[in-house]
Amino acid sequence: MTMIAIQDSSESQGSAFADRVVDEAVRQAEERGWQAVRLSEVARSLELPMSVVLERFRDIDAVANAWFERGWRAMLAEKPDTFDDWPERVRIEHCLQAWFDTFAPHRRVTVQMLRTKAHLPHLHTWVPLVFDLSRTVQWLREAARLEARYGTRRAQVEEMALTSLFLAALAVWSTDTSEGQRRTRRFIEKRLKRGESCMKWVPGMGRRRERHHAEAQL
Repeated sequence: MTMIAIQDSSESQGSAFADRVVDEAVRQAEERGWQAVRLSEVARSLELPMSVVLERFRDIDAVANAWFERGWRAMLAEKPDTFDDWPERVRIEHCLQAWFDTFAPHRRVTVQMLRTKAHLPHLHTWVPLVFDLSRTVQWLREAARLEARYGTRRAQVEEMALTSLFLAALAVWSTDTSEGQRRTRRFIEKRLKRGESCMKWVPGMGRRRERHHAEAQL
């Protein structure tokens, strides 16, 4: 007997409501810039009481957080059946590009959101941004199904390397107007190929290659 998942209707409605607010905020940002967006104007445009919007979003930065959650969901989305057989480098590239592809239609506004969060005098947004970056890298490792366990030397090296890659790729992507984000894709591919050869020297990799070789012989 197949169990059918039942989704809480209130949860579904809440998600749809949040998406409406986020989409409207981004629409307005495309017209006047992210810093000019006001929650009160978003609520007015959607014909919603401001008190209802504030129950879900305490400020405009919370709207930005909900926007970036879409990138996490894109990385964690359903993968091809053969995904586990792909090299780690290709799995990482697939998941990382999913993040960039999600925001490509609104790249300019997305970059404005990040710049607002990273503005040093805004400590209430800058400090959480550091933790959001760490969380993004953790989700990237999960989405790419990297084997190293959290806290191991291998995982620590991966986190540092992926953080550097993500920030470098973000800098390229922020000004990438090429069709299909070709420039960003090429940059990620080259960096991952270079990193793949470097990671062979990280402790634990030799044992892993030996294990995979043994499994292949079975």
